[in-house]
Amino acid sequence: MSHTLVDYDDVDPVGGGLHLLRDALDCSNLGVSVLDVEAGWSGKPHDHADDGQEEVYVLVEGAATATVEGEEVSLSAGDALRVDSEATRRIDAEDDSLFVVAGAP
Repeated sequence: MSHTLVDYDDVDPVGGGLHLLRDALDCSNLGVSVLDVEAGWSGKPHDHADDGQEEVYVLVEGAATATVEGEEVSLSAGDALRVDSEATRRIDAEDDSLFVVAGAP
């Protein structure tokens, strides 16, 4: 088949709102996720140094702060943030927020 269609609500979330779509979409080289969280949600600090995955966070709705290597970056709807694989990052939702997250080595 030349395409795959998935509704992210059909993929069980992990970590309180992260819908990992890679397996559902059968993507081998591209990680795609939807992060759908309520105001006050905080992600765990992490990096992707082991897998070399650079990530782009696109905030579709809401407001959030990303902390990248200790630097706070304010995000509002429409913003896209690229983060190097080695950089430690954490997302904190200030409002109910919806992100699309894409990552690739």
